[in-house]
Amino acid sequence: MNSTQKLTPAPYHKSTGAARVRPFARTLPLVRLSAVLVLLAATQSFAAPNSIQTFPAGNGAWALTSDGANIWVVDNDFFNGMVTKLRATDGAILGSFSVDSGPQGVTFDGANIWVSNRYSNTVTKLRASDGTNLATVRVGHGPIGMIFDGENIWAGNWSDGTLTKIRASDNQVLGTFHCNVLPIDLAFDGTNILVLNEEGDTVTKVLASDGTIQATFRISDTGGDLHGITYDGTNIWIGDSNNNRVIVLSDSDGTILGRPAAGTTPWGLTNDGLRIWVSELLSNNVSRLGIRHGALQRLYPVGNEPRGIIFDGTSVWVGNGLDKTVTKISPGP
Repeated sequence: MNSTQKLTPAPYHKSTGAARVRPFARTLPLVRLSAVLVLLAATQSFAAPNSIQTFPAGNGAWALTSDGANIWVVDNDFFNGMVTKLRATDGAILGSFSVDSGPQGVTFDGANIWVSNRYSNTVTKLRASDGTNLATVRVGHGPIGMIFDGENIWAGNWSDGTLTKIRASDNQVLGTFHCNVLPIDLAFDGTNILVLNEEGDTVTKVLASDGTIQATFRISDTGGDLHGITYDGTNIWIGDSNNNRVIVLSDSDGTILGRPAAGTTPWGLTNDGLRIWVSELLSNNVSRLGIRHGALQRLYPVGNEPRGIIFDGTSVWVGNGLDKTVTKISPGP
């Protein structure tokens, strides 16, 4: 993939464009022409609807997950760790639930919400239906990134450079595995856990069945500040915060396929199957990139310091850390 590729507009031909419009416009009464323009504008608006809504959400809005009907937002609070549950249809707050200190990561296993508590070195399991605290599991030091592989929960222990694997059904710790330096975010490709190492300039590919390292993909010229990872079914996308771009790697062999620009300080990434969505920490925007070439398609203004970002199957949600809000983007084509 060549990140410098640009789409070239089709050439404009007078014989098929303006030459036909001018005589048509001269023969129309003004009122009819106005009606045509209004109709065209309405058609354009209908063809590309974009709804942006912002809702209050707890006390920090650091990371998010969806249970299919609701959005769960974690607050990175040292003293009073909380998770807020919002109804996805209208953003109504359905409850707030206590966890341990410094929650920074969250995932969903189909029935329960799992929250990584960075400052207490634990993971909390909440029942999604009512927020009941079902378990607290001790993991490594400084857990942040979380992912569910279909059977097990994985927590990235940032301070240890390890992963902890927890069986979701009974909360049993199945093992702790070395991955690299400062694992900050996790994704799953159907077979492997993909680990983004914040200052190691690497992505580590760990076999989910037994925790063995399958590959380590080294990324040059990043400045050692990587945030956000998503898997699109074929390739891995990560945020290169220092260089205001994202990096696209082949999941099969780690070949770098492109380095498209992505606003100011890309932090969180998600995808909807057709597009890549990037939260920009310092520009207070979310950028939408084409999944094929990484070209910027649209910018969406959101709140202050957007970090965590997810796609719930219909809309994109982003947590605005300084505003204590979440923004819901319901995109058009």
